[in-house]
Amino acid sequence: MTVHNSSHPEKSQADLNRMSVKGLKAVMNILDKWGCSPEQAQAILRLPKATFYRYRSNPDKANLDADQLTRLSYLLNIHQALRTVFENKDNVYQFMSKKNHNPFFNGRAPLAVIETGDFGALYETYKRIDTLRGGV
Repeated sequence: MTVHNSSHPEKSQADLNRMSVKGLKAVMNILDKWGCSPEQAQAILRLPKATFYRYRSNPDKANLDADQLTRLSYLLNIHQALRTVFENKDNVYQFMSKKNHNPFFNGRAPLAVIETGDFGALYETYKRIDTLRGGV
């Protein structure tokens, strides 16, 4: 039986659960490498504290909604863009916590922008970082 979801109409609930688990494991690892605090990760992923710690200790139990899956997707895409732009792993993982003086960031680190939990901030941060690839 296929469960239709407006963001993923062709995906079954089992597919969405697998995406939740795999994506969450990868994103938790990336957020750790970015130096993200648990509070920042909770806001970025839009997860309540208890749920965050439950999923962190047992990601196989993750059951994310469409908004949260989209957040995972943007975070994974930000990471992929950084991996494309930088050869040095330190740059890949430290970029998000370094102050950025481009107009959108106005001296703030990208991580400080997305830790607000605002979906628009995550999307705009992704767009700015993705443009660094310059067609690569």
